[in-house]
Amino acid sequence: MSKFFKLKENNTTVGIEIAAGITTFFTMSYILIVNPNMLSAAGLEWGAVFMATVIASAIGTLIMGLFANVPYALAPGMGLNAFFVFTIVFAYGFTPYEALAMVFICGVVNILITVTKVRKLIVKSIPLSLQNAIGGGIGIFIAYIGLLNVGALINIGGPADYPAYTPGFAAFNNPGILLFIFGLVLTVVLMVRKVKGAILIGIVSTFALALLTGQVDLSLAGLNQDYGTTFAQFGNVIGKAVTEGLPTLFGDMKRLPVVLTSIFAFSLSDTFDTIGTFIGTGRRTGIFSAEDEVALESGSGFSSKMDKALFADSIATSIGALLGTSNVTTYIESSSGIEAGGRTGLTAVTVAAMFLLSIVFSPVIALIPSYATAPALVVVGVLMAGSFLDIKWADFEEAVPAFFSAVFIALAYSISDGIAVGFIFYTIIKLVSGKSKDINGVLWVSTILFILKFIISAL
Repeated sequence: MSKFFKLKENNTTVGIEIAAGITTFFTMSYILIVNPNMLSAAGLEWGAVFMATVIASAIGTLIMGLFANVPYALAPGMGLNAFFVFTIVFAYGFTPYEALAMVFICGVVNILITVTKVRKLIVKSIPLSLQNAIGGGIGIFIAYIGLLNVGALINIGGPADYPAYTPGFAAFNNPGILLFIFGLVLTVVLMVRKVKGAILIGIVSTFALALLTGQVDLSLAGLNQDYGTTFAQFGNVIGKAVTEGLPTLFGDMKRLPVVLTSIFAFSLSDTFDTIGTFIGTGRRTGIFSAEDEVALESGSGFSSKMDKALFADSIATSIGALLGTSNVTTYIESSSGIEAGGRTGLTAVTVAAMFLLSIVFSPVIALIPSYATAPALVVVGVLMAGSFLDIKWADFEEAVPAFFSAVFIALAYSISDGIAVGFIFYTIIKLVSGKSKDINGVLWVSTILFILKFIISAL
């Protein structure tokens, strides 16, 4: 084991790696609760999504550990699952299986760009300001969804001639909202105190208080979600991304621009989330060297650990879609295990084993209501909003596309629309400022596709 994972070369031990893996798991394990709750709103069965989340996370993390030998864990991504539900299914009207087909194609595309030099073009094509704006905007979007899920925000109305939705705080006299506030404050306090697993502790504590106060409606919260039901639901969804989703996804050519831009949005968010996680955590700790970053941009095939890690991430997305969940991506929460000393794939293998063990607790997890998980959405949103820090707001040319991208992701309730508006404004500004050479081929194609989508929607 020591030789396979190169523990000595990385100045670590079996004990440190296992402890780091357990730390990472408990930091990110909230996804086992949040993802099934979110995707079941799109029409997928809770048990199916739970099992897909567990198995896809375990497989992807195993590939990451055994193939790339790095301490990163994977699971369905926050923000990407929101895009799946609220934009692709709710706003655009695609079936959940068609949405899974998009995710599957996204994974295939990411595999192709990982093993070819195309990734170099894509990595360098999207302005850094827009990358940061998209990440921060998704954070606001996730937090907004959390507040809506528990009824903390309601439509307070407005003048008769102002028909738009006007959000405002609900009265804090509802037990569910009060429990949400308790969970949010507790989670924030734990995060400030740097308690490991703070998000999961917040969820479990809120759930425990709900049980003690009699606020859990067992008849609606998965009382019958036994092992048999969970496995049966999982069996019903496996492979439907291909057997039911793909045949109808491209059946209506009028939807083609929306389909293409949606797949592009999935791929864009997934790619830059993953690369940002690798570079942000791996550079400082030495997991990825400067040579790895150079190889990522200039090499092809699997010429570095980062190449292998990106390949593992891409494979996991397609596997996840086939199993029944949204994009599986590398988790920033892996940094908690890295801070605990994890440096090799043994950390990732430990996380994968913990995911598989969680199947035992599925009947209990199914009881946890949305007001116990909503604080996790808000806190994750806060963390993701940190991307705004790296935007040069004093530079008007950089600030405008970034602002509109972030704002429209949240206010238009659509990650895809936010990305589209940001790309369009970036292209316009570069054209009128005489800097058209800054608009590369990927940006031109993307902007044209986004404009075409808006025109078709209007017609």
